[in-house]
Amino acid sequence: MTYGMLEMHHGKSGSMNYFEGIYKGKRALITGNTGFKGSWLGEWLTMLGAEVVGFSLENAANQAHFDMLSPGYKTFFADIRNLEQTVQIMAQVKPDIVFHLAAQALVIDSYHSPIETYQTNVMGTLHVLEASRLAGVSAVVVVTSDKCYENKEWIWGYRENDPFGGHDMYSSSKGCAEVLTQSYRSSFCNSKDGMKVASARAGNVIGGGDFSANRIVPDLIKSVEQQTPVEIRNPLATRPWQHVLEPLSGYLLLGMNLLKKNKVDEGWNFGPSIHSNCSVEQLVSLSTACWSEISTKNNTDPNQVHEAHLLMLDCSKANKMLHWQPIWELKETVEHTIAWYKTWHETKRVLTKDQIIQYGQEAELKQLSWAG
Repeated sequence: MTYGMLEMHHGKSGSMNYFEGIYKGKRALITGNTGFKGSWLGEWLTMLGAEVVGFSLENAANQAHFDMLSPGYKTFFADIRNLEQTVQIMAQVKPDIVFHLAAQALVIDSYHSPIETYQTNVMGTLHVLEASRLAGVSAVVVVTSDKCYENKEWIWGYRENDPFGGHDMYSSSKGCAEVLTQSYRSSFCNSKDGMKVASARAGNVIGGGDFSANRIVPDLIKSVEQQTPVEIRNPLATRPWQHVLEPLSGYLLLGMNLLKKNKVDEGWNFGPSIHSNCSVEQLVSLSTACWSEISTKNNTDPNQVHEAHLLMLDCSKANKMLHWQPIWELKETVEHTIAWYKTWHETKRVLTKDQIIQYGQEAELKQLSWAG
């Protein structure tokens, strides 16, 4: 595919002085920038003064956070499963840093499309790493998932040195992506001034603008829009819920350290405090308290596909070595999330930029290192 055939969006960057101002003027490429987390990251990097470039499949959904933002940066609509295309785009863009978020991101979809899941999550990751190396990229943050760990339903959080694995194809593909990233780093990223690669694993991310199928918060919002109770499949499942801005602050902090050539090129957990681990049932209750029009009903199916019941992350390493910590507890996370959707539903106003600003201001009050 030639570049003239790749659709792009253009615009100007803003400015926000966090992360030691390191992103101002830097060229940052985000794979999966039209997705939920990628669209929030693109907005934040733009506000930090970065020259953002996107690399993503086109959104098929009728509603997409990316489109609501009218992002002021260019996007290449292409597929990371195509190595030649990925190498060409990376060579043209020549980014300083790559945030690799593109993925097949749903457990349920991995049962229906196991080959596509592996092609995207494993080979796609390899294509991005190889294209980045060939283009002379300085730093790459590979985003995987908390589900990369071999889940033994422990009552304590998984640490970065725990074994990878996965019962379902999605989880195992993320474990493979982690092993691949480690191997690639060991094989090709040993030079002191060469490309630095780190991986990031986050918990269950919620926040405004997620309209994906088979995710609990988007399903709750649909119950309001469609005035129909949403079915809750697994009400007792416990997850490390966190607002989307929490892991993004971790990715940006990690990227800052990679660009400074600090020795952080390894795997990192970015999860919520232990108090933010709660069941789906509790999350629904908090959401309903924020918006009474949300309606649900339990529909536990004994024949449904396997999903982990209990999963938590231990983020001691990031807390101690990167001086990273989450800002919003679970109640605040849910309040900000539901406020975003309720405002959009009632006024069509998008609160993304407002919430990024508020998050930064609260980080300053807490005297977090990246906001100093």
